[in-house]
Amino acid sequence: MGQKALGRLVNSTPAADGVWINMREAAGILFECYLGAAAGDTYTLQEAKDASGTGAQNLAVITEYHTNTGNGTDAWTKRTQAAAATVVTAATAVQQAAIFEVEGTSLSDTYKYVKVTSTGAGTVRAVHRDLMTQRTPANLPAMGV
Repeated sequence: MGQKALGRLVNSTPAADGVWINMREAAGILFECYLGAAAGDTYTLQEAKDASGTGAQNLAVITEYHTNTGNGTDAWTKRTQAAAATVVTAATAVQQAAIFEVEGTSLSDTYKYVKVTSTGAGTVRAVHRDLMTQRTPANLPAMGV
């Protein structure tokens, strides 16, 4: 049996709201954000030099993101903006879920960690993609160290 996606293509931190995630093991990271009840939210992207947040600063590289209801009943809608460190979802059902990616090459020199923080009650999931080294799930490194 071949190796499944976890460890070959992706690694994941399902509860990543406000958590520093190390970018060293992947080419990029995909952030999945969700807040139901058509409430709207703001998600802020930051970078830091280490897992304790040394030198934390906003990372204004988000130029596009996608939104939908988050329940699989509609397609993603592409949204564009001037480079920013935030994604703002409107208080409408079709923007309950937002998704955007950050390339490892987007980080400032000596910066290796990123985090996304919801200003409301939204959830954030971080998915490393294009893993540099493929491993079985049990041998994947912790993403926050």
